[in-house]
Amino acid sequence: MKICTDPSQMQSIALSLREQGKTIGFVPTMGFLHEGHASLIRIARSKCDFLIVSIFVNPLQFGENEDLDTYPTDHESDERLCTTEGVDLIFRPLSLYDTNHNTYVNVKQLTERLCGASRPTHFQGVCTVVARLFGLVQPNIAVFGEKDYQQLAVIRQFVRDLAMPIDIIGAPLIRDEDGVALSSRNQYLNPDQRIQAQTISQALFSVQAELKKTALDVHSIRQLVRQILDVDELDYLECIDPVLLVPVTNIDKPTRLLIAAWVGQTRLIDNILLEP
Repeated sequence: MKICTDPSQMQSIALSLREQGKTIGFVPTMGFLHEGHASLIRIARSKCDFLIVSIFVNPLQFGENEDLDTYPTDHESDERLCTTEGVDLIFRPLSLYDTNHNTYVNVKQLTERLCGASRPTHFQGVCTVVARLFGLVQPNIAVFGEKDYQQLAVIRQFVRDLAMPIDIIGAPLIRDEDGVALSSRNQYLNPDQRIQAQTISQALFSVQAELKKTALDVHSIRQLVRQILDVDELDYLECIDPVLLVPVTNIDKPTRLLIAAWVGQTRLIDNILLEP
């Protein structure tokens, strides 16, 4: 496995691979890799000739007073996981933006609600870094997790809008044994907060189970979730159309139930598919 830290060299390697007719698979990450990332890597590995994983903590997607300076890193563990999963190259740039970088990618509508409402600059940062990485890595396919469901929808939108010939693959959300959605930020939780975090997935699964027995409207779903949730602050609780990301009032077709909540100083997100 190779490690590349220079963006120009990364692009040269990628262009050479494309000239050879190789299919490039790509999994962009911010590092501190866990089993959730490994699941994305396995999907990409099965669909490409050459697999690249990027590790870059992107400053553009962090807002004021967020955890940019304390975001967890463990390069040795990341390299072990990538080696085990058959990654061909880790792209770990020290810097990704030129000093005169002045181009940003904005996706309207899809970014104005949910996480975009409480983190107004977040998706501009996400889309900008992903677009730059796509230019450097030149992937044929890229895999993103459904845990960040809004992010997945936004990236699919800008790839379509900008006519990028990249197949965006959504990978199922992966949970720990206690039901908590895997996230690098879970390490911030103390034992009591971990128990609180479990109530998020418990609420989601309770709604899913109840829907198998009886029809529920969104008001009833909100009531059920609030009975179970034990968090310090609820950011949002929404039932949305899975493509348009707009709120729905009745669960009469496949719907996504999304939750964002604070447990202590840690913001957690989770979601589940609801079917009538």
